[in-house]
Amino acid sequence: MAEGSDTTLTADIRSFAVGHGGAKAVIEYVGKRGARIVLVGEDGEWTDQFAAAGTDVARKACETAGVQVENEWERELMEQMRPSNDLWRSMSRRSMAR
Repeated sequence: MAEGSDTTLTADIRSFAVGHGGAKAVIEYVGKRGARIVLVGEDGEWTDQFAAAGTDVARKACETAGVQVENEWERELMEQMRPSNDLWRSMSRRSMAR
């Protein structure tokens, strides 16, 4: 599989979902750069992937991987997310630097 290919994207999404008891996705359009796929596992862990080809490819990759795509950030999905300690540290450094 080529790095960054649609097949790799689908495999990465499927792998995350399997490793975290299932997952849901929110796809965010980021202009000419493509689409960001935020995956939230059933265990609260989360990650993101990037689909340079856009939202259609992102949706298809999630569908093929068996991951449900949410239309927007629902409160229940956000409450399910469990930020890592590394994320909290990086966020505090950014706010302190301002």
